Amino acid sequence: MSQMSNYNIHRSEKLFELSKKHIPGGVNSPVRAFNSVGGTPVFIERAKGAFLYDVDGNKYIDLINSWGPMILGHAHPEVIAAITEQAQHSFTYGTPTESELRIAELICKMVPELEMVRMVNSGTEACMSAVRLARGFTGRNKIIKFAGCYHGHYDSFLVEAGSGALTLGNPNSPGVTKATAADTLIAEYNDLESVQKLFEKYDDIAALIIEPVAGNMGCILPEDGFLEGLKKLCQKHGSLFILDEVMTGFRLAKGGAQEKFNINADIICFGKIIGGGLPVGAFGGRNEIFNHLSPLGPVYQAGTLSGNPIAMASGFITLSLLMENPEIYNKIEQTTQILHQNIHTILEERKIPHHINSIGSMISVFFTNEKVINYKTAKTTDVLTFKRLFHYGLENGVYFPPSAFETWFISKEIGTPEIEQILDVFRKF
Repeated sequence: MSQMSNYNIHRSEKLFELSKKHIPGGVNSPVRAFNSVGGTPVFIERAKGAFLYDVDGNKYIDLINSWGPMILGHAHPEVIAAITEQAQHSFTYGTPTESELRIAELICKMVPELEMVRMVNSGTEACMSAVRLARGFTGRNKIIKFAGCYHGHYDSFLVEAGSGALTLGNPNSPGVTKATAADTLIAEYNDLESVQKLFEKYDDIAALIIEPVAGNMGCILPEDGFLEGLKKLCQKHGSLFILDEVMTGFRLAKGGAQEKFNINADIICFGKIIGGGLPVGAFGGRNEIFNHLSPLGPVYQAGTLSGNPIAMASGFITLSLLMENPEIYNKIEQTTQILHQNIHTILEERKIPHHINSIGSMISVFFTNEKVINYKTAKTTDVLTFKRLFHYGLENGVYFPPSAFETWFISKEIGTPEIEQILDVFRKF
């Protein structure tokens, strides 16, 4: 770890001061501002494989991976080739393309029971559109979401939200009207009884939306029977069951959480990996529901750059590589388990309170004595300890997410040397 002995971020500091003059808070997404960990955001210049390189010449093992998309690692040569080839034919047309059909066919092939898919430009847009479609299909107004789960910055989702809203300590954003908030009902993750009570109290619930593995209050797994119980409650009360697989889609398995947990939703939302690192989202489901979406039906949704040909090229090759090489999932899951077991051993030996959650290539370390199963228990983590770990990591070549409430994402490019460097940070920290 001697590579970082002369660690400095002088140029990042200058760039951040300049950015604050023209960009709110100096960043284009709040969690990048380092508010919860303090210090100056590191400005990244380039990335390759498992590593980020900043403008001051520092090199970091990347445990963010752009918050999930870069499962193959950065600047994968086949993805670059696909993007480069398409770029020579122009960047956008505003017309249908064969590349949209190819990726839609591939997604429906990979994800169990999926019949139709509509491409959009982000995970937020996918979730927003899914809820609108659910309301249009059922003729109902209310939705159920879970405290600490984050489905993007659409008004309906910023009530008791996770991700940056939780990191900044303000899960209810000004600008969200009381009427919107009244149509968003809050349940507790891993608590079926809290959901049952909402269904008993309200008869106009259009849909329930959930991250099958919560990733925006740290990585939190569904307890046995929880997802199945939610689906049964939705079926009983005539509401749609929406899985937000923006993080888990194509990451937990080639068929996402639906394959991993053997459960099927009415609507599934995708993002991140689906674009291979470019801005892409999608939502899909049964023909019966998607026949209500424009231009087939009355529920309107549109997007000038939806199905962008460069994004489709990047997404198609990324998904193709994942489907054709299932050993990728075995490798990254093994990497995650090695990290989980060894970090636990290190912290246990040093008598540092902790709880680790992991599944597939997602992992979080909480500094708490509590078993972390929901929003309430996630908030017991010692954020000051995480803050110290974060900065020690930067100084020693490991880039953890700049928040105690964000999942760490593992790429296939993280191998034995990188694992040992991460563990060494924990040992010396």
